[in-house]
Amino acid sequence: MKEMTSLERCMAVLNGQTPDTLPVIPQSFMFAVETAGRKIGEVNRCGKTMAECHIISQEKYGYDGCVIDFDDATIAEAVGAKVIYRDDEPAIVDENQPVLKDLRDVYDMPIPDPATSGRLNEWLEATRYLKEKIGDHVFIMGRADQGPFSIACLLRGTTQFMMDLLTEDKKLIDDVLEYCRKISAVFAKAQKDAGAHATSIGDAFAGPNLISPEMYREFALEPEKRLTEEVQAYGIPFSIHICGNTNGIIKDMGTTGAKILEVDWKLDMEEARALVPESTVLMGNIDPSYPLVTGTPAEIDEAVKQLIQKTKGRSHIISSGCAMGRNTPEENFKAFIAAARKYGSYEEIMKLNKKPTMS
Repeated sequence: MKEMTSLERCMAVLNGQTPDTLPVIPQSFMFAVETAGRKIGEVNRCGKTMAECHIISQEKYGYDGCVIDFDDATIAEAVGAKVIYRDDEPAIVDENQPVLKDLRDVYDMPIPDPATSGRLNEWLEATRYLKEKIGDHVFIMGRADQGPFSIACLLRGTTQFMMDLLTEDKKLIDDVLEYCRKISAVFAKAQKDAGAHATSIGDAFAGPNLISPEMYREFALEPEKRLTEEVQAYGIPFSIHICGNTNGIIKDMGTTGAKILEVDWKLDMEEARALVPESTVLMGNIDPSYPLVTGTPAEIDEAVKQLIQKTKGRSHIISSGCAMGRNTPEENFKAFIAAARKYGSYEEIMKLNKKPTMS
């Protein structure tokens, strides 16, 4: 098969085709910053610098796409949340100073302007710069920070919002989540306008590390569905990432209509591929700790081989299962890319699916 550019192979997967080799899009913003010799505290308020870090890292290692991410605090900050900045770690929301001191405060909350509110425009500047410099051949996923349920937790304070779910009127909870969905959609659509090939949200607070599958279905699923519909109707593929062991909700996540699901390393990928529509791309899910940080290149090679065997390469983008550590050894990351190229080649995927190769 003719060799594709990184962008071409990513788009082939999104279009339901088998590429020359499965694309690799690592969750690598912290690793990229480290590769460029910077600290996250230096770049998290400068989109151009973040983009330059991605370019240095992508050109060094040759992976297929860059996921623009700064931290989990930006969209909450844009509507008034207090943020704690750190030198070596991503910024975080100060949940001891909640924006929503009462859930009813949501009715007076602003809709952010991506051009002027907080640091939203820095994320968009990273997208614009990457699109200009490498976007003709590298896939650019401009994350839109957090999803509805996670934003609600950050604005109210996670512990208090968990109590609210049990004590407050369901209509009020729905109104809070709808506000959070709206501001997430604003940012996601702005990523399309900035030139991203796809956009995404993280909704970790909606995952099993915090709430049960039943609560996910009651509170988080419908806002994710409506968000997905609105953003993809705007003309850009949408992705949802939920951390942790999502085996109990992966089938539900597949009903959101999101074109891509970014999945953590605890998910059973063979079962997920069977439960989720084949038109939905699974992006993941090598453990970013072991083997990527603490394992050997040989162990990484075997992990990637087993991963691809589980999905048979069908609608699959190879990635780390959650954000890569900035301390990932260079030789391990190179082994990760090499294994994806070896076991994810068109010929190997055809063998797994027992189809004749094209001449």
